[in-house]
Parts: sequence; structure tokens; C-alpha cells
Amino acid sequence: MSRSGAVTFKGNPLTLAGSGVEVGQPAPDFTLHAFEDGAMNTITLADVKGKPTILSVVPSLDTPVCQTQTKHFNQELAALGDSINALTVSLDLPFAQARFCGAEGVTNLRAASDYQDRNFGNNWGMLIEELKILARGVFVLDAEGKVVYAQQVKEVAEEPDYDAALAALKGLL
Repeated sequence: MSRSGAVTFKGNPLTLAGSGVEVGQPAPDFTLHAFEDGAMNTITLADVKGKPTILSVVPSLDTPVCQTQTKHFNQELAALGDSINALTVSLDLPFAQARFCGAEGVTNLRAASDYQDRNFGNNWGMLIEELKILARGVFVLDAEGKVVYAQQVKEVAEEPDYDAALAALKGLL
């Protein structure tokens, strides 16, 4: 199943693969990849259970809005420390993600890549079929992995609702 016109990029309608994730449902599984401490690691849904989790989804860390989103969440999440899990998810290669996060001092989010098989994009309804990149969005999961907040940003070039996402996350603490 795909959703035609689900998002726009600079006003042009695009199609998202799969079904959208909704509040109240169990989070779909995923296997993401991260280049951390000189090694390739995997991150799965099971790895983030046990703590509230925020997933900041961006098309590419090589674009200004995605950089702004990632740096904004990094700054806001600093005060929460290890009481939460926080991921920034894109299709950028794990090496490029690590370079960006290192250069920008992003230490409060783990960079996680869906580059291998796009299972996150497909399972979460966030893969833009025409562009083969992820749409912009934010998801908050409770410690059991249930979705308590979901925002798929309609216009890919716009920023998400930071305050609503952070309020949902902080409400779990």
C-alpha cells in the first residue's frame, strides 16, 4: 500500500510507501545501522525498549532543514541525559552521519541509518517513493514501544513541531 500525495516537497505532491504510523499502535520493528566508536552497530526496536524514545526522521543530514532539526533536538534533549533514547534517522550512510554529528557536536542523539534495506521507511510509512529518501517526521515511543506521538510533516522542506514532540517525550518521564 502507498499513500499518494501524502507529503509535498516544495509544493509538489509525493507518494509515501506503506501505511502511516499512528498514536496508540505498537511501534513497527526496524533495523538501523550506526557507525559509532569506529565500528558498525545495529539498532533495533528491542534496543530502545525500556526507556521513552524519540525518533527524529530526516531526509538527509546534508540539507539545512535536516541539520536545523537535528541540532535543535540535540540541544533540547541535553537536559534529559540517559533517561531517554534518542535517534536521528535518515538514509545517509552511517559514516556521513557520524561525520556530521562529530563536526556539529551532536551527542544527545544517535545517528541511525536506514540505508541497507529501507525497512524503517517502509514499515513506518516514511519512504518517499519518487525520491527514495525518508520524509520528515518525529515519533515518540513509551518504554514498552507504543507510539504516543507521531508527526509526519506534510511539507518536507518545513520543520516539525518541536514543542509538541518534546512535550510528549517529557510527559513519559
